[in-house]
Amino acid sequence: MNPDASHTLRIARLTADITRARTFWVDALGVAEIWVKDVDSHGPALVMVGFPAARWHLELVEDLESARVARPSDEDQLVLYLGEPPKPDLLERLAAAGGTRVTGSEYWAQWGVTVVDPDGHRLVLSHRTWDD
Repeated sequence: MNPDASHTLRIARLTADITRARTFWVDALGVAEIWVKDVDSHGPALVMVGFPAARWHLELVEDLESARVARPSDEDQLVLYLGEPPKPDLLERLAAAGGTRVTGSEYWAQWGVTVVDPDGHRLVLSHRTWDD
């Protein structure tokens, strides 16, 4: 295998509450809802979010019991390179959707804002670009 930019990346994360997770990622952060599956005989409820043209997406999988046990660490983070500081209204929406602003590592405290989502995963909103 020779991985390159044409390959697609899916990141799956457990959530204890699919509705609350969707509110945080779609309504507050503003990423698109790509696909939704309700709980059925083939598995749990999930929602895929991301940017439609991107080669990656985040799959939020509802599993209350597993989400309680698998608590994320401070290093379990997803970084979005915004190219500018996050706007105050974005941070307000994330807080209203259950996010908590925290002090990140020394590196991310310098280069971004860290918000913990309702399931305990860290989201870093970096004011840098990927090319910086």
